[in-house]
Amino acid sequence: MAKAFFRLQKFLRRIQVLLFFLTAAYLMAGSLLLLQRGRLVLQQGSRGTPANQAVPVPEEMGRAGGAEPRTLRGPGPRLLEPADALQEPAPQPRHSPHWLTSRNSELRQLRRRWLHRLSSDQEPLHTAGLKAMKHPAEHKGTYMGCFTHDSRERTLKGAVFYDLRKMTVAHCQEACAERAYSYAGLASGAECFCGNTLPAAAASPEECNMECRGQRGSVCGGVNRLSVYSGEQLRAAAGPRRNVIYRGCFRAPENLTDTFPASLIQPNLTVEMCSEFCSKKEFPLAVIRGQECHCGFPTRRFPLRQGSDGLRCSGARNASSAAGGPYCLVYQTPVQDTRCTDRKFLTTKSKVFVALSSFPGAGNTWARHLIEHATGYYTGSYYFDGALYNKGFKGEKDHWRSRRTICVKTHESGRTEIEMFDSAILLIRNPYKSLMAEFNRKYAGHLGYATDHTWKGKEWPEFVNSYASWWASHVLEWLKYGKRLLVVHYEDLKQSLIPKLKEMVEFLNVTVTEDRLLCVENNRDGSFKRSGAKQKNFEPFTQEMKDLIDRYILTVDEALRGRNFSGLPREYVPR
Repeated sequence: MAKAFFRLQKFLRRIQVLLFFLTAAYLMAGSLLLLQRGRLVLQQGSRGTPANQAVPVPEEMGRAGGAEPRTLRGPGPRLLEPADALQEPAPQPRHSPHWLTSRNSELRQLRRRWLHRLSSDQEPLHTAGLKAMKHPAEHKGTYMGCFTHDSRERTLKGAVFYDLRKMTVAHCQEACAERAYSYAGLASGAECFCGNTLPAAAASPEECNMECRGQRGSVCGGVNRLSVYSGEQLRAAAGPRRNVIYRGCFRAPENLTDTFPASLIQPNLTVEMCSEFCSKKEFPLAVIRGQECHCGFPTRRFPLRQGSDGLRCSGARNASSAAGGPYCLVYQTPVQDTRCTDRKFLTTKSKVFVALSSFPGAGNTWARHLIEHATGYYTGSYYFDGALYNKGFKGEKDHWRSRRTICVKTHESGRTEIEMFDSAILLIRNPYKSLMAEFNRKYAGHLGYATDHTWKGKEWPEFVNSYASWWASHVLEWLKYGKRLLVVHYEDLKQSLIPKLKEMVEFLNVTVTEDRLLCVENNRDGSFKRSGAKQKNFEPFTQEMKDLIDRYILTVDEALRGRNFSGLPREYVPR
């Protein structure tokens, strides 16, 4: 009995010691929290702003974008809001380079908040799945079976599409049918492959066992397995098919049969007949000379750079008179040029850390598409953008400092962020176009347009007020702190794609073939051209906004010329 009592007494003593230490730890944690809060209050008081007093917004901030001045109340620290994020230093003249640069540290907080909000703007995966269940896409065409698939030696060699989140059978079928392919194959639950030849090696049906990412209950192939559908029956129902595009009149090569892999001689040959023949052969070009139809790719021997006078091809439209003539008519078929769609990460880490820097909305995604297809290597990103990753930009998920990508997308412009890079391609676009593009992206994603209600609401004036000066400060800081720069104007890249792209690729120290550049030109837009109803003659800028932006344009133009770069294109001003 004495032993049991002694053990109970010993146990209670241990419990008392444990409770004492837990109480002490709790009190210490509470004290630290109180000290931290007191320090924040003292900091606010030292700045002359009591915790419970209204924080005034500079009056000019309300006027610049047409918004009324606002005040924000509340204790403790607060996040910057678009309309009151910037505080102008009083002694410095507005719009000067020094004023814009000093303002950039506060802009950086605003831009990081908005840019990193991108991931939260993406639709959650489970939400996408629920929507797919509510509105299941119907399977069209005929299911041909399960086939083996090698990602390196593809059995369906036509166009390739990725949607790592919302891929459905119908989406793949319609995309292939739109581009005049006969078969659509799905693999790994999210990859879509097109072609006109059925794969040779069949697999057992059980091996195609992966569910489509965007449609529960549907099968989208498997690992190295394709679920293949015939698209012949659904071309009419696949929506608008891509049109055959007339590329022009060109001097025919000396030997057409050596230049083009497939040929057809047909009496009373028409453009539709030749285009259909070349589409089935999976070639992007249909070349007509008299009764001859030739199919192939743009090559060094036939680059489609300099066309001839259309009158020289007047005889080519008449089969009987143009046979064997020196000129030919060239058409682009709906088939995608897929010679440069395969991409990979660098096999060895890059010794030169290169940035692809731009203001948001300046065409960075489009430039990445061009660079990836011209070089065959993925580009990286300072931000993880799930929407871009789902569409095939796999460098989005790779760490931006891994050096496994050819260059890294960034919108940052602080000195520390700039000096991390050894060199940079600085992409500049007309600020009027950039602001509208970024506003569309922010409120409608990469491929949509913001609604009229959003443009006419308070969001647009606040956006211009906050972002217009960032457009200027971004360029100024890269000019100031960038170690080695290649300045590329978006407008020049669109107008002279191949020369400018060659300049960019050479800056990246990569050698590419002429044929690869030509296939980029043949697929220049990629999958990131905005769709939907674009407003014609839409002018969202007030005169006050124009005056503000024009002053920034003049400041940047002067800074570029001061660094011996070409100035901004003349179309930037006046507006």
